Amino acid sequence: MSNYEVRSYTDTYTLYELTEESTQSLILVCPERGGIVIGCQLKGLELFYLNKSTFEHPTANIRGGNPILFPICGQLEQQAYEWNGQTYAMANHGVARTAVWEVVGTGIDGEASITIRLRSNEDTLRSYPFEFELLFTYALQNGELHTRQTYKNLSQADAMPFYAGFHPYFAIDSDKKIAYDIDATRYLDYNDNEEKPFNGVIDLENLVESVTLLDVKTSKISFPVLQGAKVSLTYDDCFKYMVLWSVKDRPFVCVEPWMAMTGELNRQEELVMLQAGEELHANLTISCER
Repeated sequence: MSNYEVRSYTDTYTLYELTEESTQSLILVCPERGGIVIGCQLKGLELFYLNKSTFEHPTANIRGGNPILFPICGQLEQQAYEWNGQTYAMANHGVARTAVWEVVGTGIDGEASITIRLRSNEDTLRSYPFEFELLFTYALQNGELHTRQTYKNLSQADAMPFYAGFHPYFAIDSDKKIAYDIDATRYLDYNDNEEKPFNGVIDLENLVESVTLLDVKTSKISFPVLQGAKVSLTYDDCFKYMVLWSVKDRPFVCVEPWMAMTGELNRQEELVMLQAGEELHANLTISCER
């Protein structure tokens, strides 16, 4: 019997379950709800928080799992931006997290994996006038979740602006005064729009808005979660910023790698500009020590 298995079943939506028996690890993916991973059990411990009612409601923003952020992270002022003299409306975090993704394939050779795809369509083009293709492979191997990403510009002529990211909700014990192991030196506190020194600890419990860690040189962050476990996120250098956020009295913290800061599509200072016909590859790995 293989150490790896991929199966699908229906629970409100079609879910794909990736398992690795030797490490007691299991990943749950829902392609039709934004290609989201809603469950991430590594080494026997479920790492993700999920408000199931928001997941089951077809138009609600999902509170939980790991939403995909594309072509923007965060929000835009008045939820709009201007490009080439035209104004476009863009919802928070972009178009990918509310889109239906298609399954390209699955595999159990040396890992349990699923590859999903999102292509530009009439809905995306109304708010983001660029032809694109996203290919994401979720792979479970050695008790780690790898998210291998390909961002393609399908245009024949125009460069494509974007800044992608992720929004994982990690389940925690009650205390949100957490030490984050990352080499940032400062953070921008969006609660008062002040830059502050970062001493390694942030208490998110009473903060309404997020904070963004600055001056990050090493693309890795580690922090404690449930049952004394420690989670690590390792990611490519294109994710320049780490955003921390939570909601009062909810047992989660969001630890979010972003390619640029919120509002960048209006500022246009750090945009990723992908040339016509080109593609960008990136990876995010989530691991757990118990």
